[in-house]
Amino acid sequence: MIKVAFFDTKAYDKESFEKAGRDSGLTFKFLETKLTEDTAELAKGYDVVCVFVNDTVNEAVIDKLYEGGVRLIALRCAGYNNVDIRHAYGKVHVVHVPAYSPYAVAEHTAALLLTSVRRIHKAYNRTRDFNFSLGGLTGFDLHGKTVGVIGTGKIGRIFIDICRGFGMRVIAYDRFPAEGSGIEYVSLDELFDQSDIISLHCPLTEETRHLINAEAIEKMKKGAVILNTSRGGLIDAEALLAGIRARKVGAACLDVYEEEADVFFEDRSGHILDDELLSRLISMPNVIVTSHQAFLTEEALENIADTTIANILSYYEKDGLLDNELCYRCGNIEKCKKARKERCF
Repeated sequence: MIKVAFFDTKAYDKESFEKAGRDSGLTFKFLETKLTEDTAELAKGYDVVCVFVNDTVNEAVIDKLYEGGVRLIALRCAGYNNVDIRHAYGKVHVVHVPAYSPYAVAEHTAALLLTSVRRIHKAYNRTRDFNFSLGGLTGFDLHGKTVGVIGTGKIGRIFIDICRGFGMRVIAYDRFPAEGSGIEYVSLDELFDQSDIISLHCPLTEETRHLINAEAIEKMKKGAVILNTSRGGLIDAEALLAGIRARKVGAACLDVYEEEADVFFEDRSGHILDDELLSRLISMPNVIVTSHQAFLTEEALENIADTTIANILSYYEKDGLLDNELCYRCGNIEKCKKARKERCF
């Protein structure tokens, strides 16, 4: 029997994985605690650990997991910036879910944009108090506006299609442009200079960390709207707040936040929030924050569970290539993933 320990488990995780894994032959242990150096001991005796975006999978954690018998780390998400892939090499295999529902994230991005520019959240709160005045609710048309999309993977391209449906002009930046896509690619500086709306759909790496910083914001149009449903670390939150206070940034819609690990996914309504920066951002009238929920649709949860279980079973049932493995053997995770014909080690 293959034993899998889940960390940072929520009710929807348990429901979707129990349904998908009913006849898989896997045994699940669902733990609410996040994976850290202090909690890694809870995985001792398990074959696999299944983790999410805010679990810590650094060098020390990987060593403890390995010593406890874990040989596979299964990410139930696409991003892997919280995992030391390099240190895992030769010890613990790592798999992820590269695509679960790109439509879910792209559609949530569009929902945030529409909510912000048409003041829907303000109207909702107002009419619940039977206040039907229109003062302060003036928005602007998306039709004819320029949206700059940073990152044109599956999610980015679906968001581009949505924007085109609104009659928007789309420009994009990506280190690896999608050939034959019909997308108009420009430099980052050109994107900042021309865009009324900027949407982030790229992974978090050392190169993209704080891609949106004070210098980038200075290059933007006055009143630009910034959307981030990718990774919090793409934005320097201090610089964003300064840009909002200086009236340079017109609005910000954030589903992710760099220091979200101890805040998001939990009910903090009865507590004073220790993160003053996040408190100040939320207090801004032109900022909308959702708690990393862009992925949260029935379809996405089903795909995440199915793919994660298939990844785990491929480790035990297949020879050769491991489904959706993340590997550091060649020194470049993304290129290695595309070229590899066998297991990482």
